[in-house]
Amino acid sequence: MAVNDAKLTVFAYLGAEWSPCAQLVLEEQDHELQGSTLAYGLNYLKRPDAIEIDPVSLALRDRDRVRGQRLRPVNALPFFGGIRDAAPDAWGRRVIETKLRVPANSLPESQYLLHAGSERVGALDVRGSLTAGPSAGVSTWHTLEHLMEAAERIEEGVPVPAHLEAIFMDGTALGGARPKASVRDTQGVLWLAKFSSLHDRMDIPAIECAALRLASEATLTVPPVRIEMIGGRRVMLIRRFDRYWSDGGRLPDLADDPTLLVKGPGEGRQERRLAFNSGLTWLACDETESRTMSYGDLAGAIRRYGHPSVVRANNVELFKRMVFNILVSNDDDHLRNHGFLLDPRLGGWRLSPLYDVMPRASLASERLLHLGVGPEGRAATLDNALAAHAAFTLSERDAAAAIDDVWRVVRQWRMHFERFGVSAEQMDRVATAFRHVDDVSTAALRRKLP
Repeated sequence: MAVNDAKLTVFAYLGAEWSPCAQLVLEEQDHELQGSTLAYGLNYLKRPDAIEIDPVSLALRDRDRVRGQRLRPVNALPFFGGIRDAAPDAWGRRVIETKLRVPANSLPESQYLLHAGSERVGALDVRGSLTAGPSAGVSTWHTLEHLMEAAERIEEGVPVPAHLEAIFMDGTALGGARPKASVRDTQGVLWLAKFSSLHDRMDIPAIECAALRLASEATLTVPPVRIEMIGGRRVMLIRRFDRYWSDGGRLPDLADDPTLLVKGPGEGRQERRLAFNSGLTWLACDETESRTMSYGDLAGAIRRYGHPSVVRANNVELFKRMVFNILVSNDDDHLRNHGFLLDPRLGGWRLSPLYDVMPRASLASERLLHLGVGPEGRAATLDNALAAHAAFTLSERDAAAAIDDVWRVVRQWRMHFERFGVSAEQMDRVATAFRHVDDVSTAALRRKLP
């Protein structure tokens, strides 16, 4: 079979407008991606505010090196990580396939990219030509019930009627496998709405929202999250942390507003975008290799690609996230569920806020995370985590203090979940996900805790 070249134009959101960024060529054989190349635009490279698509294969540290060059992904990968992060994942693909009325996984990658829409994650858009405009924006708050109904129909594999077709605009660019859509609230702020699934045995939106708020109590960086009742069912809303509002003046200090999410519309502020990369991109591997990677590998990537001023703090935070995932049995911690943002205040990359945390109930006494933890591999124990302290450039004493910080909050998870509005019945259903320190550590480790 012949390999076809799909030529696409990548746009980057600079300041408050779209600018042509690069030409992307995807080498496709039917629906299989064989390879890809990318050339940054010469005018784009002249811009002082030009942003790199990713610091691994498409870095702009040396613009002379990439000027006029057609670049290929590192490690002989078929896809650039930074472009893949702007493509729809499992749910977005299902929405696109329903819209186009085609079988699952039957489209070439170029079609998924083109149909993802301009509200995709990060600061990129992919279009068919240099003259193509952005797609329409997402729906407003009042459409949530329709979006939820449309998501259910897609899950059931039945047609979506015309009055519910907003899902084809609001749900196409999103990652993960669960039903979701982007919406704007009454002030115009962009949120990700995560719906319950037809197959859920527990109140997933309420539990995920509570888990993220618990992580925030444990000093982890978490975007605003909330629960709304729509049509008698809970919907979790998480503010899109790849968007912020600014009047173009001086931005708040990182210490005062680490997420850039404190301010919203008003007083002449415009919505702006932050470039996003996943952990999969920074470790330059295929999705099938995710389980062979570790938190220590991510910490090393932060030291290579993160802005020097935040590397230490980001490694501490990453270590605490690993400890939190051990204590709440969140084994959905694959590389796509770790992210990085290009922060204009730094002129460099930093760890994104935490997202996609779901405690998984289990009766197993020995549990694993998706990523490697320490010298005992993926074993979800605090001893394994503490033994990896050097990978995060932490002393054993500082790592033990970080474990203690997280444990002091998680051990009171029921009190916090009740305060966050989770019912006693739902808490009982998820209770076995939460580990007592005695179950995941030795006495020797516990003696090291402050």
